[in-house]
Amino acid sequence: MDFGIALATTADAWKVTSRAEELGFSHAWFYDTQMLSADCFVAMGAAAVNTSKIRLGTGVLIPSNRIPAVTANAFATLNQLAPGRIDFGVGTGFTGRRAMGFGAMTLSAMAEYIRVVYGLLAGEKVETTFEGKPARIKFLNPEAGCINTEDPVRLTLSAMGPRGRRLTAQLKADWMTFTNGPEPASAQLADMQASWAGAGNPADDLYSVHFGLGCVLEDGEPADSERAIIQAGPRAMVQLHRAVDEAVMGLPNTQKLPDWLADLRDRYVQAAASFEPDEPDRYLVTHRGHLMFVRPEERPYATADLIRYTSFTGTEAEIKADIAALRDAGYSQFTIQLIPGAEAAIEDWARIKAAFD
Repeated sequence: MDFGIALATTADAWKVTSRAEELGFSHAWFYDTQMLSADCFVAMGAAAVNTSKIRLGTGVLIPSNRIPAVTANAFATLNQLAPGRIDFGVGTGFTGRRAMGFGAMTLSAMAEYIRVVYGLLAGEKVETTFEGKPARIKFLNPEAGCINTEDPVRLTLSAMGPRGRRLTAQLKADWMTFTNGPEPASAQLADMQASWAGAGNPADDLYSVHFGLGCVLEDGEPADSERAIIQAGPRAMVQLHRAVDEAVMGLPNTQKLPDWLADLRDRYVQAAASFEPDEPDRYLVTHRGHLMFVRPEERPYATADLIRYTSFTGTEAEIKADIAALRDAGYSQFTIQLIPGAEAAIEDWARIKAAFD
C-alpha cells in the first residue's frame, strides 16, 4: 500500500515534501484553493527541483479557476522539472469554489476541460472555446525544451457520486475520495469497483486513493487534546461548514453527520450566524481556515466525538487497524493531510506507514 501526504499549499511546502521523500512516502498532493492557500503550481515547481522520486500532484485542481491552456502549460512545465512524476488530480470543486460562494461545477464541464488539457499534453491541435468563441490551439514549439509532453501525466479524479465514478471508469483514471472512516470508505470503493467493472476495465487497473486528516495520539491522550484539535480539528470543522452551507446557501451536503451528532451540528449552525456578524457574504466567514486551522470561535465544537468520527485519530494501534481495513478493502494509497504549522506530524505518520511497507 502506498502512502502519500497532502498539503494546504504554502510557498515552502517543498521542505516537508523533501522530508516525505526521505521517509519513503510515494506521493505529495497540493491543494488548489486560491483564496485560502498558496498557488499549487508554484509550490510544486519548488518541490520538483528539491526531490527526485516522490510523485507530485494537484489535490485537487478546480477547472473553473484556470483556463485549460494555462493548466496544460503548467503541467507540461512541471513535467520538464520532474519527468514522469506529475499527477493531475481534478474535481468539480468543493473548497476552492465554496470559498468564493459557488457550488460545484458540472461534471460535463470538467470532462470537457480534461479533454482539452490532455489533448494539448498529447501534442494535438485541440478545439476549445475562449471568451465565448471557438478556437483551435496547440503547443507551438514543444521541441524547444521549455516543456515536456513526452512523459505521461497521470489523471486522478476526485469523484464521490455515481456519475463521477462512471466518468472515472470511462477515462480509466485513478480515483480519489474522502470519507469519515473505513466503513463508508469500503462502501464507496465497492461502488467505484462496480463502475470500473461496468466499463469493462480490468479490476487490477483501478488505483484508488483515500485522503484523511488525523492525529496519532499518545497513550492516555484525549481526542480533543490541543494536538488533536490542531491536526485533526480542521477536518471536523469541514463537516460543520458543510452543514452551514446547506442551511444558509442551500448547497448540497453529501457527507451529513449522523443523528447522534445532530445536536452539535445544529448548535454550530445556529452559532455561525454570530461569527463576524458584520460580514454579509457568509461564505467568507464559513470557509476561513478551511482544512487549515480551527478558528477560536469554533473550538467549543471541536469535540472528541466529532474528531474521532471525522478523522483518523487514535492510538497507533487503532490507526493501523483502520488503515489495514482500507488496504483490505482494496485501496491503493492512504494520504494523510498535514496542517500548516504541524508538518512535524509527518514523523508520527511515518511510523504508521512503516507497518505497511
